[in-house]
Amino acid sequence: MKVLNKKSVQIIKTGKRNIALVECVMERKLIVASKNNGKIKEIKKILDGLPFEIISMKDAGFDLDIIEDGATFEENAMLKAQALFNVVNNMVIADDSGLEIDFLNGAPGVFTSRFAGESTEQSVKNKKILYLLKDVEPRYRKARFVCSIAFVSENIKFTVTGSVDGQISEKPEGDNGFGYDPIFYVPEYRKTFAELPESIKNKISHRAIALQKLRNELDKIFFR
Repeated sequence: MKVLNKKSVQIIKTGKRNIALVECVMERKLIVASKNNGKIKEIKKILDGLPFEIISMKDAGFDLDIIEDGATFEENAMLKAQALFNVVNNMVIADDSGLEIDFLNGAPGVFTSRFAGESTEQSVKNKKILYLLKDVEPRYRKARFVCSIAFVSENIKFTVTGSVDGQISEKPEGDNGFGYDPIFYVPEYRKTFAELPESIKNKISHRAIALQKLRNELDKIFFR
C-alpha cells in the first residue's frame, strides 16, 4: 500500500465508484474527543500503525464539555466529533458507547454514562444495574455493548458502529478494563470483560469492532 501525497480530498467519480484521494502528512494528528484514559489507550492500541499520531483532546490543549443530546449513539458520536473539529480544525474521532439491557427495555442505552448520575462513581453505577436485575434469571439478563465512532475532517465525515452480545453478571468480577466491564459477562469465554486479557478484549469488544471498521475506512482513504 502507498501513502498518497496530497493535502486535500478530491472525490473523483469513476463509474459507480467514488474514490477519495487524500494527502496524508505523517506528522498529522488524529484527536480523540474523550477524557477517558482507558478509552484513549484502547484506541491507540487498535489503531496502531496508521500514519498519524493519536492524542486526546486534553493533550491537544482542549477541555470541552459537549452536550450529548442525540437520540442514538451515532448522533451523539457525530455531535462530539463535530464540536471538537470546529475548534481544532484537524482530524477528529469521537465515540459514544453504552450498555443496552433487554430486561430494562434497552436501558441505560444513550444515558449509560449518566446512569445514576454523571458524577457518580462507576462502582455505584454497576451496583445499581445489579440491583435492578436482582434475582433475575440468567436467560433474562441478556445485554449488549454498543459503540458508534464518528470521524470528521475538513472534507470527510462518517460513522461506524460495533456491538457485542453478553449478559449482566450477578456480581462484579475482574480488575481489568473500565466502566461496566466488571459486570458484562461473555458466555463464550466464561469471563467478564474485566477478567479478559487485553489481547482478547481488544479483538471482541464493541469498541474493537467499531475501531476495526473505522480502520478499514481510513485505510481506503489514506492508502492505495
